[in-house]
Amino acid sequence: MLVDFELIERARGGDEAAFNQVVQAYRKRILGTIARLIGRPEDVEDVGQEVFLRLYYSLEQLRTPEVFEPWLYRLTVNAAYDYLRKQKRRHESRMSDLSEQQVMMADALAGGKVNAEENRQLKIREFVQSLLGKISEEDRLLLMMKEVEGLSLKELEQVYKVNENALKVRLFRARQRVLKALELGE
Repeated sequence: MLVDFELIERARGGDEAAFNQVVQAYRKRILGTIARLIGRPEDVEDVGQEVFLRLYYSLEQLRTPEVFEPWLYRLTVNAAYDYLRKQKRRHESRMSDLSEQQVMMADALAGGKVNAEENRQLKIREFVQSLLGKISEEDRLLLMMKEVEGLSLKELEQVYKVNENALKVRLFRARQRVLKALELGE
């Protein structure tokens, strides 16, 4: 827990300074999670702002401070889902959709300035992204939270509101779908 329960209680009671402290404590973690889930660096701040707005307007609904972190993760995942659904509806690809890093990498590759190791890492990242792109959003988000974010099964239980056995089954099936996508891609 990044903040103490007392601070969360004060924020629930309408203390804006306490709310700002909570936001500052969780900002980096939430933005990192969003970046990994949506894959568009230029939109991370917007989705993060949406998460903290939702937090502000629904904080009084929090039952106890002990469930704050899983509840905040759920808000984050829901905001990322909403963003991804909107993106699917207006599925269009433009040069401006590329991140600055992607443009620089493309320029560097064209100019032959990327060494073999960076090129290998880029290919691995692209392969993993393409592999994850072949599975459902739900599977991708679950695997990212478990494998990249490092959330425990207990934390995921609270995010998904299912028991540990159901989560294990979901994780197993998601991993199986990744393996199947890998087999089909070879």
